[in-house]
Amino acid sequence: MARRRPLSDTPAVVANVVAQLSAIERAGGDGTLRVGRETELKVSSLDKNYFDEGVTKGALMRYYATVWPVLQPHMEDRPLVLKRYPDGVGGPMFFQQNAGEHVPDVVRVETSDTKDDGPKSRIVGGDLTTLLYTVQIGAIEVHPWLSKVGDVNAADRCLIDLDPGDDVPFPVVVALARDVLGIVHQCALPAAVKTSGSSGMHIVIPLPPKTSYDTSAALAMLLARAVTAQCPERATVERSLRARPAGTIYVDAMQNARGKSMACAYSVRARNGAPVSAPLEERELTSRLRTATYSLRSIPRRVARVGDLWGTALAVRTGKRALMNAMMALERIVDDAGEASAPRRGQKRSVRGGTDVESGAGRRHVGRS
Repeated sequence: MARRRPLSDTPAVVANVVAQLSAIERAGGDGTLRVGRETELKVSSLDKNYFDEGVTKGALMRYYATVWPVLQPHMEDRPLVLKRYPDGVGGPMFFQQNAGEHVPDVVRVETSDTKDDGPKSRIVGGDLTTLLYTVQIGAIEVHPWLSKVGDVNAADRCLIDLDPGDDVPFPVVVALARDVLGIVHQCALPAAVKTSGSSGMHIVIPLPPKTSYDTSAALAMLLARAVTAQCPERATVERSLRARPAGTIYVDAMQNARGKSMACAYSVRARNGAPVSAPLEERELTSRLRTATYSLRSIPRRVARVGDLWGTALAVRTGKRALMNAMMALERIVDDAGEASAPRRGQKRSVRGGTDVESGAGRRHVGRS
C-alpha cells in the first residue's frame, strides 16, 4: 500500500528547499525541512563531509533538489535499491532493498512481490521528499529498477554497461560506445548514452510496453555478442577479470533481470570528486571526453543549458515487431562475423518466432529482487 502524500514539486518548491537546506547546514546541520505546504522531513548532519573535496551531505541534497526537474521522470514509479554510505565515500557501504520499519509517512513505499520472499516493501521514486529521505539515511547514488511498480515483471529499458579494466584508457571506452551505438542504429533501434560516473559508459535501449525480462536479457546478450564479434580487439563478454584479454572492455549484458537496477542518469556516484552519470549527445563521444567534466558542481549548469538529454533520447521507442527484427539482425551480425556459436535451439525459436516479444508467453522471473 502506498504511503505517499500529494506533492507538487514546482520550481518554487524546489528553490525553497535548496534555500532551507543551506540555512539548516549553516545553523549546525540538523533541522526540519518543509517541502511544499504540508510535508516535513527531519534532516541531520548536513555539515558532514561526504567527499574529500569538502562536499557535504547538505551539498549533496541541494544538488539533487536542483536537478530534480530532470531527474524525477527517470525515478517515477520505480523501486529503488539503496547503497548507503552513512559516513560518506570514505566509510563503509551496505545495500538496502527493503524499505525498513521506520520510514516516515511522507516517504513513498509500495509492496512488491519478490521471487523468493513474497511481498516486500520497497521505497519507490517519484517525489522529492522520498529522494531526500534516501540521502538523509546515507544513499549517495540513485539506483532505480529497470521496471516500474505497476508491472515489475516487464522491463522498459535494456542496459549495456561498458566496464573497462584498469589498463584501458577512457578514450578507448568512448570509441567502443560509438561502435555499440553504430550497431544499434544499424538494427534500427533507438538508444541513449551516458557516462557511468566511474570509468565506463552506459547504453540504454528503450523497450516496447510489456517486454519480458527474458526478451530484454536476450536482446542485451545478442548486442554484446555482436559488439565483440565486430570489435574483438577491444570488447569481450568474459566476466572474469583474469580471463579477459589485456586491454579489452567487458560488455556487460547481465544486469537485465527483475530486481536489478542501474545508476540513474544525473546520479552522483560514490567516488571522490562527486562525479555524475551524465547523459550525452552522440556528437560528444570524442577522444576529448572526460568523466571528470561531469560532477555535482558542473551538472546543474549543463542541465540549465542543454535540458534533459536522457529523457529526449528515451522518448523514442520501438515497437514489438521492430524489436524482433532487430534481434534477428543482431543474430546475423554474429553469424556473419563467425566469432560466436549459434544460439541454442530454444533461444532461437524465442527470438525468431517472437514468442516473448509478441505475446509475452513463457515469461519467467530472472534473477532476484
